[in-house]
Amino acid sequence: MKRRNKLSIAIPASLVSDVPHLREKTLKVGLVGRAAAIFRVNEIILFPDVLGADQRGDAELIATILSYMETPQYLRKHLFKIRPELRYAGILPPLRTAHHPLSDRIKALTLGERREGVVVSSVKDGALVDIGVEEPALVPGVRIPVNTRVTVKITELGRDLKAALVRNGEIEGYWGYRVKVSNAPLGRFLKEHPFDLTVATSRRGVPLTEVWDELARRWEKAHTALVAFGAPTQGLYEITAQEGIKLNEVAHFVVNTISHQGTETVRTEEAIYATLAILNLLANGN
Repeated sequence: MKRRNKLSIAIPASLVSDVPHLREKTLKVGLVGRAAAIFRVNEIILFPDVLGADQRGDAELIATILSYMETPQYLRKHLFKIRPELRYAGILPPLRTAHHPLSDRIKALTLGERREGVVVSSVKDGALVDIGVEEPALVPGVRIPVNTRVTVKITELGRDLKAALVRNGEIEGYWGYRVKVSNAPLGRFLKEHPFDLTVATSRRGVPLTEVWDELARRWEKAHTALVAFGAPTQGLYEITAQEGIKLNEVAHFVVNTISHQGTETVRTEEAIYATLAILNLLANGN
C-alpha cells in the first residue's frame, strides 16, 4: 500500500560509531534499511550530530549501504562498482519490496508491470534499459544518459520488448526509499526544511499515550511527516542543544515511544522499529 503522506526519518551520522568493525556497522545499517522498507519510509535523512567533528565519512558509509540495499539486485552491477564500504554487503537482509522482483525471465513479465531499470545504451529509436531479464527493453523516443536509473512500465512483450517511462507519482504501492545526506545539523535542517509534522523521539519526551489523539489528528492532515531519532551516545535534546536550539522549538511533538523500558539504553535501530511500528497504527497506516 502506498502512503497518503510522505514519511521521512532522520538518523544521526554517528549511528555506527559504537561498533568498531565494518561487518557490524553493515549489519546495523541493514537493520535500519529493513525497518524503512517494512514501514514504508519514503526518505532517510542523515544529519551530523557532533558539532565540530568531521562526520562526512560515517554519513557517506551509511548512505552508501542504505542506497545499495534499496537498489534492486540486478541493477547493482551498473550503479555500484567495487567499493570498500560494501565489503560485507552479502550480510544485508533483502528488502523484498515490490520494486525488487524475483523473476528474471521475459516470459514472466506482464503488460503494464513496473520495473526499475538502468539505461545501458542509446540507440536510434530510443534507449535500451536493463530491467533484470535476458534482454534490455527499448524505451522509444527518449534520450537518456547511460547508467541513469529509471522506472518503466512494460508496454510490449515478445521478441520486441518495449517499455515506457513512469513517474514516481504514477506508481501504486510502496516503491522504496531515497537517502539524503544533510550538511546541516538537525535543528538548522528542520528550520530550513519545515515539515507539516515533526516528531522527535526521546526518553525524556512525553509518553506517547498522552498525546496520541492530538498526534493522530496532525498525522491525518500532514502531507509531509518526519520522525527523528537520537544517537548512541546522546539524545535529541543534547544534539540540538549544541546548536543553541531547544528541541521543542523545531519539533511539534517530543515523545517517548518506549515507556518503562527495561534496559538502561535503547539503541537507535531498536527505537526505529519500536517507534515506526506504533506510528504505523495512525490513520490506519496511511
